Amino acid sequence: MSRKILLNEKEINIILHRLACQLIENHDDFSETVLIGLQPRGVFFAQRLIALLKNEYAIKDIKYGQLDITFYRDDFRRREEPLQASESNINFIVEDKKVVFIDDVLFSGRSIRAALTAIQAYGRPSTIELMVLIDRRFSRNLPIQPNYKGRQVDVINAEKVKVSWKETDKKDTVYLVTETSKDQRPKSND
Repeated sequence: MSRKILLNEKEINIILHRLACQLIENHDDFSETVLIGLQPRGVFFAQRLIALLKNEYAIKDIKYGQLDITFYRDDFRRREEPLQASESNINFIVEDKKVVFIDDVLFSGRSIRAALTAIQAYGRPSTIELMVLIDRRFSRNLPIQPNYKGRQVDVINAEKVKVSWKETDKKDTVYLVTETSKDQRPKSND
């Protein structure tokens, strides 16, 4: 397995500031906007972004929730191992609000499709936007595109994008991980 750094801590911080400014530009005082972090990995990204909006840009009243999409996925019954659901924590109604889904990596689009279904339990939003840290452009199975993206990467399906956050992995880094099969390993001269 090989790992290549796509984004380091400084680059992630720059991207967070840029995305925060884009949100402010499009949502002004956030009075009609709610931010929803998708469980589990989008929550770290969302919390970091919200801290930035509050502390650096003085946005006072931000409605924020966490949405678990585990049992809304179209593949949840096809897995061999039992799924571990996270907790949804949305203590407000999204009726007629502008919803911004926040996730770390946009891959096939299936998680976002599940989130579109799951959010209906909390009301009918006026609009839904999508923010992702990494957009895997050529991996989409569904016609879903982000409104806000940190970085767009072109990777093949055998490659994975792994986002590490300080909160769980001790540092902020985005890696491109490539699995090396036995056929691809260098042969020894013995």
